[in-house]
Amino acid sequence: QVQLVESGGGLVQAGGSLRLSCAASGRTFSNYVIGWFRQAPGKEREFVAGIRWSGGVTAFADSVQGRFTISRDNAKNTVYLQMNSLKPEDTAIYYCAADRVKFRVIVTKTPDDYAYWGQGTQVTVSS
Repeated sequence: QVQLVESGGGLVQAGGSLRLSCAASGRTFSNYVIGWFRQAPGKEREFVAGIRWSGGVTAFADSVQGRFTISRDNAKNTVYLQMNSLKPEDTAIYYCAADRVKFRVIVTKTPDDYAYWGQGTQVTVSS
């Protein structure tokens, strides 16, 4: 089994920054794509960003491209989502998730491809 724990959420004004962390335990973390998703009230869960197991490939939703970055420290079993220039529409619960297969070549944006999910962390951006 694998456990994922998100942290770093909070309340920030528009234009501000937050860094989310996703700490993993329970399996060889470095073999799997890790993705960040978010879900706002009344909306479906959507892909935000992801990073391949080697860290060399990343992917972002169009809505966050150029504002968010993602990185991972496999020695610490942690993935980070740096969020800059935050907007009120970024308000949501943010989840990290681990791919269900090892060594996937691409960063998948499909929630069903992720087998393990954290409990989420709330991000609120005020205008």
